[in-house]
Amino acid sequence: MKRLLFLMSLYLFSPLCIAAGESKPLDSVYVNLSDKASMQRGARLFVNYCLPCHSAAYMRYNRMAEDLDISEQVLKENLLFASDKVGDLMTTNMSAKDGKKWFGVQPPDLTLVAKVRKPDWIYTYLRSFYMDENSPSGWNNTLFENVAMPHILYGLQGNQRLAGTDPETGKPEFTLVSEGSLTPEEYDATVRDLINFLVYLSEPVRLKRHSIGVFVILFLLVFMILAYLLKKEYWKDVH
Repeated sequence: MKRLLFLMSLYLFSPLCIAAGESKPLDSVYVNLSDKASMQRGARLFVNYCLPCHSAAYMRYNRMAEDLDISEQVLKENLLFASDKVGDLMTTNMSAKDGKKWFGVQPPDLTLVAKVRKPDWIYTYLRSFYMDENSPSGWNNTLFENVAMPHILYGLQGNQRLAGTDPETGKPEFTLVSEGSLTPEEYDATVRDLINFLVYLSEPVRLKRHSIGVFVILFLLVFMILAYLLKKEYWKDVH
């Protein structure tokens, strides 16, 4: 019930979840929850780039580590801040007051953002930031105009400017002003890792449900064969 109420509040009040970009074309991203290496990389990105402002208050570090096959040593060395413990919830140290002061709005919790906004929207959003001198943060976003969030991943992607719109697809076109530490292809793959993690974060039980589902299907197939053989045995003398 609490999760349902949280989802409703996130959809109604989150600055990421108002009707921004709903009618704009989106880029597709492939989500693969069986790729734990990708989700591990995404977890590290989330902790280093997202968690300083956003929280994931419905997830504990040790639950994440168990699900994604992250050892406790790696968890402590790479994914925990100095004051955090392995059993803590993934909360941010930024207060709501500071968030409103710096960004004009409190950064939303991202536990369920992949359910509310869907992977394609997030993928397009994180690749659509561009430099804008008229924005308070110096950044804008073609999918979510006048967004309060700055481009936190610019060091990876680089700085780009809006060059226009493709007349056929309606998608924005960008010009790279300065390169980041990653190539465009590497940046897209990095964003995909982050989205894989966000999709996992929104419904952790999906991993176990998928694995259980495989065994259930195998059991049903074996049972069907046995039931068919039993039926043949019962009806072999019936004409």
